[in-house]
Order: sequence, then C-alpha cells, then structure tokens
Amino acid sequence: MNTTSWSLRRVRALDDAPIDGLADVLIDCVEGGASVSFMHPLRRDRAVAFWRRVAQGVAAGERALLVAEDARGVCGTVQLVLEQPENQPHRAELSKMLVHRRARRRGLGAALMQAAEAAARECGKTLLVLDTASADAERLYERMGWERVGVIPGYALLPQGGLCGTTVYYRNLAPGR
Repeated sequence: MNTTSWSLRRVRALDDAPIDGLADVLIDCVEGGASVSFMHPLRRDRAVAFWRRVAQGVAAGERALLVAEDARGVCGTVQLVLEQPENQPHRAELSKMLVHRRARRRGLGAALMQAAEAAARECGKTLLVLDTASADAERLYERMGWERVGVIPGYALLPQGGLCGTTVYYRNLAPGR
C-alpha cells in the first residue's frame, strides 16, 4: 500500500479549482461504471453544478467534505451528510466515496473512510450509514468493520442503464461498541 503518493484533508470551503478537480473524479467514476446518482455520459456542467451545491452545504455546516490529492490533482473524496432530522442528531450519512481510477488499489479508499469516521467523531456523530452498489466498496466497508444491513434490489440505474441493487451498511462509532 502506497500512502505517500497522495495527501488527504478536510475542506471547509470550495472555490473553482477544487470543484473542477472534484468534477473530474465524479466524471471518471461515472465513466468507469460507478452507480453514484448520475447517468453516462455525465456532462461537465452537471458535475460542476453538483459540486457547487455540495460547496453550499459545506459552507453551511451541513456537510463535511474530505478531499485527497496526488501530483495530478484531486484523486478522491468522501462526504458526510451531517444535517439530519431533529430526532437523529447523533447520525450522519457517508456519501459519494469516490476514488479516481488512476488512484485505486493504493489504500486511498480506506484512508478516506478512516478520515470520514474521524470527522464524524469530531462532529459528535456516533452512528454512520451508507449505501453502495459496488462489490469492491462492499469488500472495503466490511474489512473496515461496517455492518451489512441488507440489499435493496432494483434500487437505482447503472450509469449505462439497467437496474442494480444497493447494499446498506452502518457503523456504530459510540465508545464501547
């Protein structure tokens, strides 16, 4: 595992440069077949618009955004959706865990997950949830101690079309659990 080829940080404000890099990662993941809420082909203007909405949530404190960069720019990201209903203040949703194809299989996904869990703790969250349509991601989440809840068949469309299921996971961050 080569962890020295990228750096990871929590981003508290986004301007155009990181938004462009995040758009590149999102487009790369969709082109690679990842079911991450967008259909192929994903136009750059739609990807940029998505990240601008995320930037608004980050600025408002509704989201925590972690970004990884290598020598070529942004290569990975993950979000925590912190804003939850009033009866769930202890919970956050892990969202849009994306790793550019050029940066995969080098420990970046695990590092993003660890950083997201640390950020959740800093924000006072004790329960995390996520869903995924990726078998590779499932292996990572289970290796990192996430608990599989089950699969919802026919949950979303793959980027090129065709229904896919999604697997739901949770991770209890409360001390002693």
